[in-house]
Amino acid sequence: MLELMIKRIENKKQIVLVENGKIIEYYEEGQEDNKNEGNIYIGVVKDIIKGMQAAFVDIGIGKNSLIHVKDILEKKDEKKEKVQLNQDINQLIKPNQRLLVQIKKDSNEKKGARISTHINLPGKYIVLMPNTDIITVSQKIDNKEEQERLIKIVRENISKGNGAVVRTSAKGKEKEIIEDIKYVESKWEKIVKDSQDKNQKVPRQLYKSEDIVEKMLMDLTDKGLSKVFVNDSIDYNLINQIKNENKEYKDLEILVKGENSIFNIYDLEQQISKINNRKVWLKCGGFITIDKTEALTAIDVNTGKYTGNKTMEDTVFKVNKEATIEIAKQLRLRDIGGIIIIDYIDMQKEEDKNEIEELLKEQLKKDRSKTQIEGFTKLDLMEMTRKHICSHKD
Repeated sequence: MLELMIKRIENKKQIVLVENGKIIEYYEEGQEDNKNEGNIYIGVVKDIIKGMQAAFVDIGIGKNSLIHVKDILEKKDEKKEKVQLNQDINQLIKPNQRLLVQIKKDSNEKKGARISTHINLPGKYIVLMPNTDIITVSQKIDNKEEQERLIKIVRENISKGNGAVVRTSAKGKEKEIIEDIKYVESKWEKIVKDSQDKNQKVPRQLYKSEDIVEKMLMDLTDKGLSKVFVNDSIDYNLINQIKNENKEYKDLEILVKGENSIFNIYDLEQQISKINNRKVWLKCGGFITIDKTEALTAIDVNTGKYTGNKTMEDTVFKVNKEATIEIAKQLRLRDIGGIIIIDYIDMQKEEDKNEIEELLKEQLKKDRSKTQIEGFTKLDLMEMTRKHICSHKD
């Protein structure tokens, strides 16, 4: 059973997704957080840096944003066609040109936002990709027949010149996908129309991405989310409005708890206090350590107190297997994004490595975020990437 807990105290909001009494996702939001990722703007090109094949664009949020030539060129399916990046950026854009862009990575104290002309507009069952003919399916749907069925539905119902990523939630659906395509395309048509209005100031924001709670409701209502607990009227009214506007949420129960009792339901405060621990113990006696740097997150697997009662290979494999399940949980729980390097205990057998990699892929199917496993390197390090769910995290 999935339950969502939202605790608001002054300017801070804690959002907890609970499954059978255990936290599986945790987010914190404050009014000072940057939450512009996913927003769409009409901006103005300022400076072109030919040596970097990039440009600075004013989108009206303070620091000028950066766009690279790859994000200006026509979007390609990189699995089928290599993107040629040797085209002169000066041939693509000019200073003072208006540009319709989306923030792909928020700004921080050192850098402005990273932007792209490749727009992704999310719906419940598809993510619309305007100005491309690419139609693809979430990698978490691995049945070939279902992939083909979903692609056929989208291709037959999407407007010419638009592409899409079919989301995991579309599995087994048809009518709902068609309705979602129409809904998301209507949003895109409005954005384009607003961007062409010469009477409005430039730069300006044209579309605001959903906040974390709206995204969670969209993703989880058909996955068993039954109750939402809140302690504040702001969140109650927001969720109640979303519920009233969407018939799919009609069975969702919204409950109000006091500030001091909302997290007492499953002793959540104690669980929250352990979320950022560097060391996480495994049931077998081994442990993992999680270290974040600016460039990547490094996860190390250790045998710890576990010595096993069979061969060394069996001991190592058992710890690595248990660690894999825990790592997948921790990535989701802590919303770890970017490059992730896992240093497993060395395994001699290729079949053991393959089994661990397949187990990691299987466990990550439970994750709502996009993940990509690159496999073991020559140094026997597992490489993977994960996209943040909560956009202001860095």
